[in-house]
Amino acid sequence: MAYHNELGKLGEELAVQYLLKKGYRILSRNFMFEKAEIDIIAENAEELIIVEVKTRNSAVFGDPQSFVNPRKISHLVKAANEYVLKNGIDMEVRFDIIAVLKNSKLEQVEHFENAFYHF
Repeated sequence: MAYHNELGKLGEELAVQYLLKKGYRILSRNFMFEKAEIDIIAENAEELIIVEVKTRNSAVFGDPQSFVNPRKISHLVKAANEYVLKNGIDMEVRFDIIAVLKNSKLEQVEHFENAFYHF
């Protein structure tokens, strides 16, 4: 497996552990619909949370969260809609980004709640 794939998997695992510590319940990981993948689907008492995890080993080219572009957002919204319909979910949906910086000297997890809106 390529280094960037391993780093991405590690970032997703760190994000899951972070969410669990905050009391979230993980419903699904790597949910696929057409060309879209949702990294983590979680819930708290009030909301369904769609989480995009961005992992980088350095912020030299920009913060990890800055790599979530409008096209990615569109794919996430489409996949989230499919998940909600397929599972008959009737609750508010929130879109978050978890940015992970991970290298031999640094392990930083930053959570952006309501990172973007779906309408």
